[in-house]
Formats: sequence, C-alpha cells, structure tokens
Amino acid sequence: MENKYPQKPGLDFILKQAFFYWNKTLVFQLMFSIMYFGIMMTILFFCDAKYGILTGYLETAKYAKEGVQVYTAELQKLLSTENFQNFSLWMMGTNIFLYPLNLGFYQIYRKMDLGEKIELGDLFVGYNGLNFFRYIGYYIFWYFIFAYSIQTIILGVVWVSITMFVAPMMFFMNKSILESLSLNFKALRMYFLEILVCIMVAVLFKYIGFALFFIGGLFTFPFWNAMIYSLYKVIFSEKN
Repeated sequence: MENKYPQKPGLDFILKQAFFYWNKTLVFQLMFSIMYFGIMMTILFFCDAKYGILTGYLETAKYAKEGVQVYTAELQKLLSTENFQNFSLWMMGTNIFLYPLNLGFYQIYRKMDLGEKIELGDLFVGYNGLNFFRYIGYYIFWYFIFAYSIQTIILGVVWVSITMFVAPMMFFMNKSILESLSLNFKALRMYFLEILVCIMVAVLFKYIGFALFFIGGLFTFPFWNAMIYSLYKVIFSEKN
C-alpha cells in the first residue's frame, strides 16, 4: 500500500472524484437499483404469499395501542415462528446472491479510467466464473458479523470501516480475505478521518434520494460503490 499522489489528497478531491464516477454512470445506477429491488421485491412477495409474514406484521401492529410491552410480546411471538425463520432465510439468501452486482461498478469505474467502452455486461462481472463463489463466500462471512455488530451501531460502523476495501482488493489485486483485511486495517489507521467522513457522506447520500424524492433513491442507492472506489484509488497502489 502506498500513496499514489505526491501529496496526501484532501477530502474534497476524494468526494469530487466519487461524485464524478457516480454522475457519469447514472444509467447504470438506475439499472442496478431496478434489478436489485425488482428481484428483492419479487422474493419478498413470493415469501409473503407462502409464509404470510407481512400480514403477521400488520396484525401485530394492532397491539401497539395496548402498550409497548404487549406489542413487544406479540412481536416476539411472530419472530419466533418457523414461518418467520424461513422468510428470513429467503431474504438473507437473496441479499447474498445480489451482492456481486456491486463488483460490476468497480469494473465500470476502472474502464472509465482506462478510456474503455462501458457495456451493460460489465455490471454482471461479479457473477463470472469461480470468482462468483469467492465474493459470495466473503459476503456471507461479512454479513453474519455485520448482523450482530450493527446491533450496537458503533461496532457495525467499525466493521464496515475495516472491511470496505476487501472486495476491491479481491477484485483488482486478487488478494485473499485475510490479506485484504490486514491492508484495510493499515489504511484505516493512515486515513481514519477521510474514511470516516466518506462513510458518513456515502450513507447519507445513499438514502437521501428515498427520503426526499423516493424514486431518486434508485439513482443514489448504489453511490456507496463510487465512494469506495474513489478512496481505493487514492489509498492503494496495485503495483507489485
């Protein structure tokens, strides 16, 4: 790992670069979101028809007027049912399967840097060959730790911070998960402020489209990938 520029780039450079990549690929951002949410919603409604979980939530919500304790008790009953466990497994599996779509943006941004033509197929590069199983395996590992750590919020942010460059390093450098984690941790120590601020900006911008314009969220939802790539370019060198 080494700085690729004569002087340490400032936050303004990293942020402008991230927004540049995002702005130049709005069509791909939209297509990503349509495919992501289209598949997710299809599985959601399929599982609801099979397990009746959404109906169960609506029924449970009626107990809210009877107090927090009553509502919490009824909600726990729903969450402990076999139907809910099966529903959760379906949704978790769908989320894991969709993860490699994110790798497509790294391919797209790299081709932009090289002046190469971007194609729709670039978005699916994460599903090519045996590497698909590498990314899926990594995300399963990442997801289970995140699911527990995010309950404390702070540990969730820490986990995201020390793993945010693992996927691009696996993709561009062919590093193992352990090698990537080690380099990611070193980067976090050297660029702590830049990484922290970029995470905050990326998360805020990622969901602000849904909060303000709703449909605008289809364009902002994949913004996280542009921020990761912008940071990755600044922090890491791929030279042997």
